[in-house]
Amino acid sequence: MKEEEKITFESFFEVVKSYIEDEKELETIKKAYEFAYKTHMGEKRRTGEEYITHPLNVAYILTKIHSNYETLCAALLHDVIKMDNISEDVLKEEFGVDIAKLVKEVTKINKLSLSADSLYQINYYKKILVGLCEDVRVIIIKLADRLHNMKTLWAIPEEKQKEKAKETLEILAPIAHRLGIHYLKSELEDLSLRYYKPDIYYDIVTRLNNTKAERDSAILEMKTKISELLNEHGIEHEIKGRSKSIYSIYNKMQNGKKFEEIYDKLALRVYVNTESECYLTLGLIHSKFKPLSKRFKDYIAMPKENMYQSLHTTIFGVGGELYEIQIRTYEMDKIAEYGIASHWAYKEKIDESQAIKNVMEQKLQRFRNIIESSKSETETDEDFVNTVKKEALDNYIYVYTPKGDVIELPYGSTPIDFAYKVHSKVGDTMVGAIVNDIIVPLDHKLKDGDIVKINVNKNSKGPSKEWVNIAFTSLARNRIKSYYTKIDKTENIKHGQELIEKELRKQKLSFNEFTDNIQSILDELGEDTIEDVYLSVGNGKYNPLTIVNMLNKETKSKEEIILNRLGSSNQPINIKNDIIVAGIDEIKVTLANCCKPVKGDDVIGYITRGNGIVVHRTNCHNIMDVDDRIIPIEWNMESEGKYKTSIIVKLEKKDNVLVNLISRASSSNVTIQSINLVNNSDYLTYNLLVLVENITKLNKFLNELYQMKETIEVERLIQ
Repeated sequence: MKEEEKITFESFFEVVKSYIEDEKELETIKKAYEFAYKTHMGEKRRTGEEYITHPLNVAYILTKIHSNYETLCAALLHDVIKMDNISEDVLKEEFGVDIAKLVKEVTKINKLSLSADSLYQINYYKKILVGLCEDVRVIIIKLADRLHNMKTLWAIPEEKQKEKAKETLEILAPIAHRLGIHYLKSELEDLSLRYYKPDIYYDIVTRLNNTKAERDSAILEMKTKISELLNEHGIEHEIKGRSKSIYSIYNKMQNGKKFEEIYDKLALRVYVNTESECYLTLGLIHSKFKPLSKRFKDYIAMPKENMYQSLHTTIFGVGGELYEIQIRTYEMDKIAEYGIASHWAYKEKIDESQAIKNVMEQKLQRFRNIIESSKSETETDEDFVNTVKKEALDNYIYVYTPKGDVIELPYGSTPIDFAYKVHSKVGDTMVGAIVNDIIVPLDHKLKDGDIVKINVNKNSKGPSKEWVNIAFTSLARNRIKSYYTKIDKTENIKHGQELIEKELRKQKLSFNEFTDNIQSILDELGEDTIEDVYLSVGNGKYNPLTIVNMLNKETKSKEEIILNRLGSSNQPINIKNDIIVAGIDEIKVTLANCCKPVKGDDVIGYITRGNGIVVHRTNCHNIMDVDDRIIPIEWNMESEGKYKTSIIVKLEKKDNVLVNLISRASSSNVTIQSINLVNNSDYLTYNLLVLVENITKLNKFLNELYQMKETIEVERLIQ
């Protein structure tokens, strides 16, 4: 149904009945529509239409991907909480827990004031969007909601049109792309370009219209010739002219191509019944029309990781023009256009919610890996922005195992990323990599179509800690860190036990006395097992003296006495230090070298043995699990001077890139104290030691670095 055609409940319901047969489910959909109709009665959209037309159109859009009855009901009801103050409890009573929860989550997303004004905001809100959605159907409803709003965007002021278009283009369309729903993605992109850059959009439309008659004539002639060829060989088929999206043409022109050089404006898609007929069709077409070399792709034998399957070839057709031909079965087409889950749910007659959870939620796994990574205390907002930029939205490559299995990775990935994507055990035992029969270093950047073999050794001592700096994906980095966390835990438990045994011997106490009284010690410390006590001593959380003193009830340790002293006064004392410590004067204070805090960072104090207080950033992994000997501190905002901090910058290899970096530092009033080249393979990695006045100036400098077109990644370093 075309965009300008009016959707009625009757026309919507006819489509629904074509794939939903359960009478109870159909009645629930009717009930949801009637509820929404009565709730929105009297409300108007800015277009002048009755408000009910919006949720009805959103639900209709979702029928194209065969959404189940719960999703359709939630789409019909998605604005009743926000606009009419209908409570979640009412929805639960009327429609059940699942539908009410979907409506509530869509309402939550719609409350967000999305903004595409800066890279930070774009990625921050992507994080929220995905993080809110335990059920991926919530995101799909949001995408359909935005698509209908984009179709009526003309009704709002021009400034708001551009704002919504930019937001859609940079925030929502990429999510539709990652979910594999081409139908939603392409419409969102074209409509966004129409309002965000109308001059460019209509210029492309005009150019296409100027050549439309010629293209239509050429495509009709090619369709006739190919159809005659297939009929001669008894192959049932259907052929459609495939129009290239305006946004896709715009992208190619942005990458340097002239309009006249975009040859796949002439394109055909051939549909057949079976996989074998796809190959037979390809052979017949190549026998009559010369193919363009290096333009053949077999995504049937080697499907993309999202299960996209099709044969792609480019041929010299009538009039010597180039034509892109795609050959696929009807089943493959449904998967390519509307997503795997919707098609499987339809074909196998299974509950779509289960299909979505089993398949389409897997497409969100990369987002979820990034979100999990962002929960780490050591990752800053800047880290997160960079991770989303390179892993969630950038181009992807498809590489192969020696057996021909397809592995999808973000552009820039290394053999380390490949190994951990296959399995964590493969990554942990990797000793080398072979790409296209050539031994490569582990920081080698993989390319589309590479065949990658990972050499493993079961006796390997595990991954190198240096791999964290080489790996491109958060998945690989997290698994390497997890490996060493487990090892460190084992070593700390052993070390803690040794320290306690040593202290017991010093005080002439037996180990049996310790184990006999372990329950009282566990109760006092709030720990669960004796291993937890060993771990806490081994990693420095508790002093072994403190633990042993619990046996003989001796006086508190020196550290505890200091803590009590500090807790006895809440009045800060004016001192000359950069850091103010409540309740203590002229104590030695030093800034931690591992996380290098600067004025304005969230910080916390750690009481050392004999070396005063060391100031750490609150997200420093070196104090992450430490509860003992921690005290609150604050910056002395009247102090002057600059603070050292470390930054890792990955840059493309281009002329004058270092000069550009130094120039950015100078303009931001940041002093670069030292520059060390860490990596010099396919890109340049520099470790910068900089002097900066405060966190505001530092963030400004980091943003300046982000703006450099050569920048791949920027992050503050915690050692």
